[in-house]
Amino acid sequence: MTSRLQHTGHGSQRPMPLTWTDTPDAIDWDALETLYRLAPLGHKPAAHLRTVFTNSRFTCFAHDDQGVLVAAGRALADGADCSYICDVAVLPSHQGTGLGREVVARLVEASRGHQKILLYAMPGKEGFYRRLGFRRLLTAMAIFKDPAAAQARGHLGED
Repeated sequence: MTSRLQHTGHGSQRPMPLTWTDTPDAIDWDALETLYRLAPLGHKPAAHLRTVFTNSRFTCFAHDDQGVLVAAGRALADGADCSYICDVAVLPSHQGTGLGREVVARLVEASRGHQKILLYAMPGKEGFYRRLGFRRLLTAMAIFKDPAAAQARGHLGED
């Protein structure tokens, strides 16, 4: 679904006309790769992003009035028990405008009805997500492909 809405982000001097889509059908995967690199959420190759977004139950994309991809996010969900929101990214030029909050709100709304909605936050962003209603899990565990790198980035604690 595509919708054209004005986004009046916090701190914006003027409304930002945005086009929102909830399907990855027409996404420029190279533009999404660039968005993640600039956000910065690390290097995620276009082919990798295509795989994870097309395998996600819920997706959210925002383009500005020039057609530039300015925000994206996705949620893996099973339809009843668990929805996991991840990969929320906003171009630096649009950060601090409420756009990230809107992406998360859309993914949370799409995930309504699940018993739990989980979110994986970048270190240092926990306060942002707490203000959106998320709470810290006490029992979350993970297996990372590269545990040393995950620990260095602040994703894993020492056991």
